[in-house]
Amino acid sequence: MSHKLSVYLDTSVINFLFADDAPEKREITLDFFDNFVKLGIYEVYVSDFVIQEINQTQDLTKLKKLLAVIENYPIDILTNEESQEIDQLAELYLINGVIPPKKLYDALHVACTVIHKINFLVSWNYKHLANVNRERRIIALNYENNYLHPIRIITPLELIDYEK
Repeated sequence: MSHKLSVYLDTSVINFLFADDAPEKREITLDFFDNFVKLGIYEVYVSDFVIQEINQTQDLTKLKKLLAVIENYPIDILTNEESQEIDQLAELYLINGVIPPKKLYDALHVACTVIHKINFLVSWNYKHLANVNRERRIIALNYENNYLHPIRIITPLELIDYEK
């Protein structure tokens, strides 16, 4: 019996489905959604934090498209049952400088992934999330605080595996 890997999509991944100004990342993201998310290759999650970020979109047409992605693909929305623990862990990332102080949503996405024991946080945000140095600092802080579930922070490109 095979166990599906679980992935948490941050808001950047959904945004890049419509990123006409970044055609290469858009194509990779479309490929990921069409050939992996849609087919249920992975257990795919977002949180209320993703919904909150999407709802800040000023362009109503784009807002509807972004929300439609979550409705039209097999993506589960994580509940906020552990919201206090998520908030506390996110705060630790910010206080310790693991994630920049003004990037609360990035910290919340990481904390949500960790608390829910999801295998991968998928992001196109190289600066604050999807890079090996940031990942190592996050894992170190997690271990110091007894969050031992291994987490990887990667781009959609790293999850495309046609051999499955």
